[in-house]
Amino acid sequence: MTKDKIILGIDPGTNILGYGVISIDSKGPHYVDMGVFDLRKIKDPFEKLANIFSGVNEIIEELRPDELAVESPFYGKNAQVILKLGRAQGAAITAAIMHGIPVAEYAPRKAKIAICGNGAASKEQVAMMIQKTLNVELDPKYLDATDALAIALCHHYQQSNPLAGVGGKSDWKKFLENNPDRIKK
Repeated sequence: MTKDKIILGIDPGTNILGYGVISIDSKGPHYVDMGVFDLRKIKDPFEKLANIFSGVNEIIEELRPDELAVESPFYGKNAQVILKLGRAQGAAITAAIMHGIPVAEYAPRKAKIAICGNGAASKEQVAMMIQKTLNVELDPKYLDATDALAIALCHHYQQSNPLAGVGGKSDWKKFLENNPDRIKK
């Protein structure tokens, strides 16, 4: 039986941070909320981190997620970018840890594969698949938030897929033990 739960997904950024919240029940994933923290007007990098921490903390207190899924920083053309993304990610993770919420991290490519089947999918393609999967209309101006929803969905898929076991090995026995309602007699 799939336990009902709420997953908060975070697409970290020090200029725009996206968040997406889904609930999971026996019928699958459902859209709860999404949005962005627009930090571009804040010049002090440490004030940005404080805003991320307090903003994620507010979401946690309001929506009470059971788990946090966060996108891992990736190396682009500038090493400073990965350091800034890591700091933003750390502020969000700290808010979750302070509430005793378990954290999982996923590479952007892994989330795109989970949602679109293509690790090089565009933000627009991810948004379109999120709309179809969650049966919700999403505003295209919130692509960082749809990426956060993708991270949350990726986390759900990883937990509910027996083929996504440790080291990529399947563990059908454990899956069946945890999901006796899926056994047809």
